[in-house]
Amino acid sequence: MQQIQHLIDGSSVASTSDRTSPVFNPATGEQTGELALASVADVDAAVASAKAAFATWQSVSVARRAKLMFAYRNLVVENADEIAARLTAEHGKVLSDAGGEVARAIENIEFACGLADQLKGSHSEQASTGVDVYSVRRPLGVVAGITPFNFPAMVPLWMIPNAVACGNTFVLKPSEKDPSAPLLIAELFQEAGFPPGVLNVVQGDKVAVDRLLEHPDVKAVSFVGSTPIAHYVYETGTHHGKRVQALGGAKNHMVVLPDADIDLAADSAVSAAYGSAGERCMAISVAVAVGDVADPLVDAIKVRMEKLVIGPGTDQGSEMGPLITEAHRDKVAGYIDAGADAGATVVVDGRDAEFDGDGYFLGVTLLDHVTPDMTVYTDEIFGPVLCVVRVDTYQEGVDLISSNPWGNGAAIFTRDGGAARQFQEDADAGMVGINVPIPVPVGYHSFGGWKDSAFGDTTMYGPEGIHFYTRPKVVTSRWPDPAGSAVNLGFPTNN
Repeated sequence: MQQIQHLIDGSSVASTSDRTSPVFNPATGEQTGELALASVADVDAAVASAKAAFATWQSVSVARRAKLMFAYRNLVVENADEIAARLTAEHGKVLSDAGGEVARAIENIEFACGLADQLKGSHSEQASTGVDVYSVRRPLGVVAGITPFNFPAMVPLWMIPNAVACGNTFVLKPSEKDPSAPLLIAELFQEAGFPPGVLNVVQGDKVAVDRLLEHPDVKAVSFVGSTPIAHYVYETGTHHGKRVQALGGAKNHMVVLPDADIDLAADSAVSAAYGSAGERCMAISVAVAVGDVADPLVDAIKVRMEKLVIGPGTDQGSEMGPLITEAHRDKVAGYIDAGADAGATVVVDGRDAEFDGDGYFLGVTLLDHVTPDMTVYTDEIFGPVLCVVRVDTYQEGVDLISSNPWGNGAAIFTRDGGAARQFQEDADAGMVGINVPIPVPVGYHSFGGWKDSAFGDTTMYGPEGIHFYTRPKVVTSRWPDPAGSAVNLGFPTNN
């Protein structure tokens, strides 16, 4: 049984609490690890380490930070297969999905490698006679990240590279469901040569989260998870005077117009709805079929679903793995029950799929004739369930997105350039795809939704991440004349 501990001040540290949490392999149901849950004292130790490291790290040259980040990037690339294997072992996603997660994580490290250009300030010479004014961006201090189970490697690397490259030190609290991959990326951070304390990891649950949110030495918190918890993190963190960016849940819509390429739309719907077993905040949950495209679209999706191979993520032929826990699998199956009872047409029923062993598997489900009052539409299911809502017009589809409380992502499939251009204006969401089902931005843009999908003023990673992890300082300077006496050169004293 693997014993999983904290990483504090560059070393593995046993918890001072006697509380533990089991870690399972979702494909088998077998317990593979035991996670030490942090006490308040453990969190305090991690923050103290980060605070001590910040005293010197903030003054390390940008060139040195970039050099270390390059070394870290190379280590992550060299260990990508091991990181992916750990993702599959504890999350259950198939190896191709795990490898894709690591690749997207590396994008963010590479962006941070070039942060020297992003951190440049501005300079105004002779703003007034003999007076120069310039601005710089300074790090905040100790910052924290609270990350979810569904992307245990990628989401921490949305945060850590930018935060550290900007001169901050970091405390990570990963999900207790799949902690091994984030622990490995932190160990590689030490191997790259970053000073002890620049990155610390505390394993834990709500005790650790609450302490990070209230700790006076934590200056900012980044969070990704469900909307209720995101709201809690935002309210609690800001109440304690912290900067907070908290990304929540989603109900992403894919509008399919009658002129769309049906094969492209169906392929995209299947990959976007069922990839990673639907356990991703950018999954397509609702296909909005406009007009007479509905029947051929549903038929095309159904054909592709029947060919999907569901099995352990370690099997090369598997295209979808299990859900994260037995309880979550049963919860998702309950939503299918509710949808059928409410009158939705069950085109493909994931409850009928049979699997060997004790893994947390559920088949893929397609529900047609879903209406906006059904719980399968109103709730974030976070599983392999795709709902089809039929509407008569483009405007009805846009209105459906606008009336939804979430605003993470939205997509449209069409051959009409005018309709696509109009949709990117009309879609009430932070990320929009045009014939792209999952419009996750590349590492040099930023990720974040609108409405109940995000709380805070900045989105995640990229340029917005730099803004979040730094604060501006403006310096106004005037110097005496060469003779050594200060002179009034016309700059008003009250200016």
